[in-house]
Amino acid sequence: MQENTNQEDPIISIRDVYKSFGDLHVLNGVDLDVYRGENVVVLGRSGTGKSVLIKIIVGLLQQDKGSVNVLGNEVSDLQGKELNELRRKIGFSFQNSALYDSMTVRENLEFPLVRNVANLSKAEVKDQVESVLESVGLSQTINQVPSQLSGGQRKRIGIARTLILQPEIMLYDEPTAGLDPITCIEINELINEVKEKYHTSAIIITHDLTCARQTGDRLAMLLDGKFAMTGTFEEVFASDEERVKSFYDYNFIQ
Repeated sequence: MQENTNQEDPIISIRDVYKSFGDLHVLNGVDLDVYRGENVVVLGRSGTGKSVLIKIIVGLLQQDKGSVNVLGNEVSDLQGKELNELRRKIGFSFQNSALYDSMTVRENLEFPLVRNVANLSKAEVKDQVESVLESVGLSQTINQVPSQLSGGQRKRIGIARTLILQPEIMLYDEPTAGLDPITCIEINELINEVKEKYHTSAIIITHDLTCARQTGDRLAMLLDGKFAMTGTFEEVFASDEERVKSFYDYNFIQ
């Protein structure tokens, strides 16, 4: 694995992680570090264990073997209140945006804030909702419901709902899936803006190489249940490994 010049301890440290489902071996000795203030893109074809990995990071799944340390906490050791406290520091941007269809945009953003932060006044809630909506460029949608929004707008609102709790870490699960090329570029730009404005660190799960190239400080390629190589976009795709080359060719990047 590439040496990172950042001398700080990693905020996510994954060591020798294995995960199987019956006879299906998904992760086979995964190692990865994520340092403060960087976006790490995890690349791999569908079914290679990318989403399984981030579910382990937030404690939705437990690894069969190995260590996952997040913000100084061994995730598998946490339960109940301690696990919830850690999750509050981690923003999880779901592939389908995970918005409540029966709520307006305002209500979707208010919900996690009121649920997780005690003693906020109505004025404070209003200010935070309006601020985070402005950050994603969608102030005008505040009274709309998700069905009235485009796919790209729903993705942005999903990111806003995650940001409203001011997480230290963002986990993006296929952030550009199902979007047109122009909207994909806008979401990639938003991911970079989030890092700069909110000083987040992120893991970005994707098989979209345009997303990887635009958002990733480092890339990690998942092959056969482990990271075959890490580095910058150029370093990873300079490889002679046939499966890496075919992954590049499949994405039609010129």
